[in-house]
Amino acid sequence: MKALVLEKAKQLTLRDIHIEEYLGPGDVRIKIHTVGICGSDVHYYQHGAIGPFVVREPMVLGHEASGTVIEVGKGVKHLKVGDRVCMEPGIPDPNSKATRLGMYNLDPAVRFWATPPVHGCLRETVVHPGMFVFKLPENVGFDEGALVEPLAVGLHAAQKAQIKPGDLALVIGAGTIGLVTAMAAIAGGCNKVIITDIVQEKLDLASHFGMMSVNVTREDLNELVSKVTNGWGTDIVFEASGSEAAVLKVFEPLCPGGRIVFIGMPTHPVPIDIVSAQVKEARIETIFRYAHVYPRALLLMESGKVDLKPLITDRYRFEESIEAFEYAANPKPSSVKIVIEL
Repeated sequence: MKALVLEKAKQLTLRDIHIEEYLGPGDVRIKIHTVGICGSDVHYYQHGAIGPFVVREPMVLGHEASGTVIEVGKGVKHLKVGDRVCMEPGIPDPNSKATRLGMYNLDPAVRFWATPPVHGCLRETVVHPGMFVFKLPENVGFDEGALVEPLAVGLHAAQKAQIKPGDLALVIGAGTIGLVTAMAAIAGGCNKVIITDIVQEKLDLASHFGMMSVNVTREDLNELVSKVTNGWGTDIVFEASGSEAAVLKVFEPLCPGGRIVFIGMPTHPVPIDIVSAQVKEARIETIFRYAHVYPRALLLMESGKVDLKPLITDRYRFEESIEAFEYAANPKPSSVKIVIEL
């Protein structure tokens, strides 16, 4: 089949590739329709590695996907040929301790699309376990279906924050993950969400969703938070930028007894001011991907409580995949989510 293959850092080809994929009784075969470009895809393209995950041989990119079921294993009962679906990209070991404990995202043996040496989904078809394939609601399109994956990250973060109705949340970083986290926080019961960034165009989009946007190059965040909360601070801070400067100051806008959720991943170890956390008895949570949230994400999208359509700013055809990645490596400030349609 034809696929977008990362041969090595900075070298992509759109070519035929042979991938052995047999349809087991619990599997479905899916014709890919839309794939979102994630920051990790771009990082592999530019650098050939993310931490210990190194591209040592050609690898198909892409892990945010939707498509149509074209073949169903005899043991799959909840899907049929013709169903429009999205796919959770990680396949854990069903017998691992992490999976049995309900934390399959933390299974060390998980096989995650486009994480070396596992091929991704920027190809014509994939075979995937039916238990990680989800039917799209009638009012959710393929493009939005591909964005269920990043939304799942935001929902997992919102769950970790243990939101209470009326909470005020601060989201640091207005990229795709920051925006979907803010959406998840609002859907989860937050009365107001403040979102920060240094790129005004992304903040303008955040304002479209009713979020209070703050350009930290122009405004003092702590002063604004103090004014909005009468000096108390925000109940929750979601750190979604991965910025060292943001991490170093993450406790400043937080209220006493508040919660911090670290989502963004800095490129190298960053110190944390433990004393600043202690004097507020801050509760610190971290997330890695997600577990058991795709059905909840789809229900929120079906109800209209979460609308991902405005996040899709750039579309490319499959034949333009290399061009799409070249653009994603240096996008316009107004770009949020780039998708490739097969």
